Amino acid sequence: MKKAIQTLATSLAFIVLVAMAARITFAWEQAHQIPPGVLAVVPFQQETGNIAYSLAQGKGFSALFRMDTGPTAWLAPVYPLLVAGIFKIFGSFTARAFFAAVFLNILFSSAACIPIFFVGKRIGGLRLATLAAWLWALCPNAIMVPFAWIWDTSLSALLAATILWATLALAESDRVLQWCGYGALWGFALMTNPTLGALLPFLLAWLACHDRLAHRGLGERHLRRNRVALAAGIAILCCVPWTIRNYSAFHRFIPLRSNLPFELWLGNNDIFDEHARNGKKLITRTEETRRYAQLGETAYMREKWQLATSFMRSHRALELRLAGRKFTAFWTGLDSPLKTFRETDSNSVRGILLCSFLTAVGAVGGIVALRRRHSAMTFPLAVFPVVYPCLYYVTHADLRYRHPIDPVLCLLTAIAAASTWGRARTKEHTQAGDEPVGNGPL
Repeated sequence: MKKAIQTLATSLAFIVLVAMAARITFAWEQAHQIPPGVLAVVPFQQETGNIAYSLAQGKGFSALFRMDTGPTAWLAPVYPLLVAGIFKIFGSFTARAFFAAVFLNILFSSAACIPIFFVGKRIGGLRLATLAAWLWALCPNAIMVPFAWIWDTSLSALLAATILWATLALAESDRVLQWCGYGALWGFALMTNPTLGALLPFLLAWLACHDRLAHRGLGERHLRRNRVALAAGIAILCCVPWTIRNYSAFHRFIPLRSNLPFELWLGNNDIFDEHARNGKKLITRTEETRRYAQLGETAYMREKWQLATSFMRSHRALELRLAGRKFTAFWTGLDSPLKTFRETDSNSVRGILLCSFLTAVGAVGGIVALRRRHSAMTFPLAVFPVVYPCLYYVTHADLRYRHPIDPVLCLLTAIAAASTWGRARTKEHTQAGDEPVGNGPL
């Protein structure tokens, strides 16, 4: 019986099924508390839903605020196209469309257990792989997000974990087909969530300068770097049609998305200046929609860029404080987590805050554990929590913005836990006078 339970607990298929069951159960319970009419409309009342509706109506990638404001490049195309397909099959703004989108998100989120499991197995064996996959399967944030956000968030988490898996798998491969597939994976990721692109140069640089290449000849090292260039070229080529479309629509170079100025302004404006005389004290969707429709996307973004950069130049001390608040918000979900934790009556909110904090600390511990072991995997894992969040420290942070790297954070937390357990056992055996048993599975 003990062996059967152990076999089941370490079964990847079983972990994925439990992950799906947890997410479906949460979605089911939440859906029964919300009227179907609300579920059919409210979750789609954002940029993704509006663009998807325009696509489903045959009007192209446009109508950002469900108004005839012309084409948009506010979002990358993959996820709005998926939602548009759901609208075509299940009807636009229907409860059936909402549940179909949620189920798709659940599939993406649950499937992220797979790459995390195999990366963990590569680093530290079956026990580490199992622990990492279970952490992601039962992570409160991962259970909540597929229902809470009809956005690319869950798909981005799957893509980030898959990219890490593929990067480590390619470390010793020179097969052209595999490198082409890696480039195509990156191209799809960029067309889904361009922010993941911040990781691309670092992971490609690691592949080009991987430690094991030091033992190879000059010709082999050149071959590897040619493969890296091939993957980068394919990733860029995947984005070229969309970039051409954007240039044709806006007559300016927009590689993937146009909304960076808006996001920058949203986190850097007079609302945050208590001494601003004429500063607006509230940003409303109605006012911004009106302004967007009045100016058009290009002029609107130009205005937001000027406002944001001007504010940042004139409020340097305040910008440092805002960066600290954004750092806290990114890693905990709120810029005042302790106050919220004490004052909230919701156990789920406390659970989410606690989970976010523990995985943030666990990620640091995991990187330290890998570093102590002089693991070649330290750099590619560390770039996820170190590099990816940087843009959000400048713009603005939210719980869902961290979610794409949450599977990797769960993996790093598992590494930290395994290392701590191994070190504790080693100390225990040493004190007992036994032979050292090692420092765990790493």
